[in-house]
Amino acid sequence: MKKSAIIIAIALFIGWQLQAQESQDELSAAAANPIANLMSFPFQNNLNMNHGAYNRNVNVLNIQPVIPFADGKIITRTIMPIVRIPDFSSESGTLSSGISDVVFTAFYVPDTKGLTVGIGPVLEIPTGGELRGSQKWSIGPSFVALQQSKVWTLGVLLNNAWSFAGKSEVAEVNHMLCNLFLVRQLGNGWYVNSAPIITADWTQSGDDRWIVPLGGGGGRLLMLGGKLPLNLQTQLYYNVVRPDFGPEWQWRFQAQILLPKSIFSKNN
Repeated sequence: MKKSAIIIAIALFIGWQLQAQESQDELSAAAANPIANLMSFPFQNNLNMNHGAYNRNVNVLNIQPVIPFADGKIITRTIMPIVRIPDFSSESGTLSSGISDVVFTAFYVPDTKGLTVGIGPVLEIPTGGELRGSQKWSIGPSFVALQQSKVWTLGVLLNNAWSFAGKSEVAEVNHMLCNLFLVRQLGNGWYVNSAPIITADWTQSGDDRWIVPLGGGGGRLLMLGGKLPLNLQTQLYYNVVRPDFGPEWQWRFQAQILLPKSIFSKNN
């Protein structure tokens, strides 16, 4: 009788572990999807290194909550950047720190088979002032497409914004962002990934127009207390194309809290 009870207990424990791992792996895959139907709160820190003659660093902390509506048909993402800009004319000192321009995007995600797509507007709000922002209201289209399996996620997020209001004496805005992302799930929440953010300022010319990073990294989705999903990742990128006064390297670290619907279930 005791042996039967022990065998049943071991079987239940193994089954619980496999179920937990499956949930962990599913959430890890969902975290790789920027328009997944779940609430998430990423805190993404970008250290842009080696600006100017004194190799100064610009730090940008993006607080970017993702909130779904209409049962996942509408996905909103708001990026609130907290920046620290050094005094580039010296080896030490800070020029300015605080919030930069806020970026809001809303995607409509239709029902599709195979390829997942989302399309909608991107709006840039001039909250950064003279030193940390463009002082312009800007708007444009945003598009995301991805192909996802249990192991791979491959996709692109693309937008372009043009200024339409703001201070008339400052330069107009016309810039593009292209975020490529490639993720390979390794199991048990682990993954490797590359998610370079390519930007182009169409008001500039030549190499001063582009920033093209090359690199990658990895991360893991953890279940805090067996219930709360926390996605941790880090990557390092080298800017193979950059402006004369652009950063040479970028180190990115992100902590992302996920709130899937199951976490609010009374049965859990």
